[in-house]
Amino acid sequence: MTDLTTWSTTAVNLPDHADNPVHTDAGARAAGFPRALVAGTTVYAYLTHPPVAAWNPDWLTRGGGELRLRQPVFDEDRVDCTITTTDGHDGPVIAAQVAGDTRATLALWRETAAPSSIEGDALAPVAVQLNQSHMDYGVRAGDDLAVYADQRIVPPVTWLNLANEVFIQTLVTGPWVHVRSKIFHQGIARPGETVSIESKLVKRFHTRAGERALVDMRFTVNGTPVCVIEHEAIIKLS
Repeated sequence: MTDLTTWSTTAVNLPDHADNPVHTDAGARAAGFPRALVAGTTVYAYLTHPPVAAWNPDWLTRGGGELRLRQPVFDEDRVDCTITTTDGHDGPVIAAQVAGDTRATLALWRETAAPSSIEGDALAPVAVQLNQSHMDYGVRAGDDLAVYADQRIVPPVTWLNLANEVFIQTLVTGPWVHVRSKIFHQGIARPGETVSIESKLVKRFHTRAGERALVDMRFTVNGTPVCVIEHEAIIKLS
């Protein structure tokens, strides 16, 4: 099996996320940031490059990881995805670094089982047909992996983007910030298929940064599980 290797790219603030004001210069400044934040899902797309390049297709069907978004990445930042380790995690960790400063981490599981459904309040179900914009998201963001187009499979960042869509449709009304996710891959999906997402609001609580929400999400295609995500975000900034 191929070893993980460091990979670098220049961050791109995609227009896909302009509905969240923090991904615009004006909205970011109003929230206390110097300029527009690159979406956490885009940073996640960068972090998935090393494991997909090394472990595909195994990682896309039964692997996963815990994403932590620690500090913002801004448009045109040079992002180095380096291989490291961390206390409390047995496997490798991919760190997204800007000028040597770690902005996000993805603690990898090469193989993992999705957890049982968590108790919570059901949110409105979401169904999305996968299309070309899902397929080429990584390319537009600066990820040059050809495996998704070659095998006609949607990239793993799709699940995180759809998790954000659940938040947009059910929980947020203004600027918000994605902070953490646990991702458990169970299968692959292809363009043209429809993904159904069943979600439960597990926890809603206040922190100094604002109101947070933790949501358990189950993704299926034609009744077959493809992903489980535990998604956490600040849904209302202080």
